[in-house]
Amino acid sequence: MKRLLIIGCGNVGLRVALLLRARYRIYALTHSAERLSALRRNGLMPLLGDLDQPDTLAGLPGLAHDVIHLAPPPPQGGTDTRTAHLIAALARARSLPQHFIYISTSGVYGDCSGALVDETSPLRPQTDRARRRADAERRLREWGARTGVRVSILRVPGIYAADRLPVARIERGTPALLPQDDAYVNHIHADDLASMVVAALHRGQANRSYNASDDAPQKMGDYFDLVADRFLLPRPPRVTRAEASSVIPENLYSFMRESRRLINGRIKQELRVRLRYPTVREGIAAAGVRQDPDHVR
Repeated sequence: MKRLLIIGCGNVGLRVALLLRARYRIYALTHSAERLSALRRNGLMPLLGDLDQPDTLAGLPGLAHDVIHLAPPPPQGGTDTRTAHLIAALARARSLPQHFIYISTSGVYGDCSGALVDETSPLRPQTDRARRRADAERRLREWGARTGVRVSILRVPGIYAADRLPVARIERGTPALLPQDDAYVNHIHADDLASMVVAALHRGQANRSYNASDDAPQKMGDYFDLVADRFLLPRPPRVTRAEASSVIPENLYSFMRESRRLINGRIKQELRVRLRYPTVREGIAAAGVRQDPDHVR
């Protein structure tokens, strides 16, 4: 049986593992000893290691035929030292992975003023978190070109699911922008993203990027309205862009400063993905619980 290593096996990683565990012996790297038992309960072989501490990665070289990298970059700086440490660890083996899937972010495109964006669009990251992702992409592309490892990159927008909706944010009354000031955002349901990762593992091309988005970009305020309506909550109040910086938390407002509409044709044509939730309307309609981890990428 082939061996798969998942780096950063959280919510999406576990969904991927569920789809693949009949075909792979799956290892999962975690930096938290508290997660070891949970990973075992899900049928994975947990490995304790920290991408911020290269000495803890000694068990990774030569371990797996394929690697899925879902771990985020470090929280500060303009480079992704975690991906650099991972590449260095894997490179110590005589046998390198055959296929490496990296989960990046659509934020690498920066603000496109609402324009349509495909994978040939230039990367213009405008925040440090997006610069770190672009740095990871560059490092992995260079490594793949140099070694022959087949690196495929999924550029992911806002991930949502029944347990990843901004219900509490709406209950707090956090404002949204007026329609004329609002930004276009893109989403992908966590189940569809897991299916895309599996498809990329089997069909992703070398040094190829894919917009891992659903079919329907929309204004951010319209998304919040859909969630509010689904849970019978008051729709968020609307404010001007000039007012936003003083009444909307910076971590949310930073996403409102970037507007783009992702084109997802490549992921359908090359990876042959069929979306279970083509729009957030279908995904939100299927939601039946009310939880609220921050979810925007």
